[in-house]
Amino acid sequence: MIRLLRLLFLVVLAIVLMTVALANRAPVTLRALPEDMATLLGYSSAVELPLFLVIFGGIAAGLLIGFVWEWFREHKHRAAASTKAREVARLERELAQMRDAKGNTGGDEVLAILEQPRKAG
Repeated sequence: MIRLLRLLFLVVLAIVLMTVALANRAPVTLRALPEDMATLLGYSSAVELPLFLVIFGGIAAGLLIGFVWEWFREHKHRAAASTKAREVARLERELAQMRDAKGNTGGDEVLAILEQPRKAG
């Protein structure tokens, strides 16, 4: 059922994107700098693209910037989780060494006491 909903969503999204692309086919000029500044600096960079490419490129650039921003923002959480995971692994190794030294195989301590041989006396 979920697979069908996902497929239906993708089909609807494709139809919407195709409609936007067909409705915005007119060419637009993209410039790196305003015209006055470009003539002052002697650097004139302009390209003509269909409007839908500009729209979709802006969406893609926004998503990319957002993902990178979020990845940097969550760095401290990933670092803390990594530190805690190393600490847990160290403590588990230490616990295993203590169990081996004690002769306890990880079973219940009460059962271990009951299974000890009794002294005749």
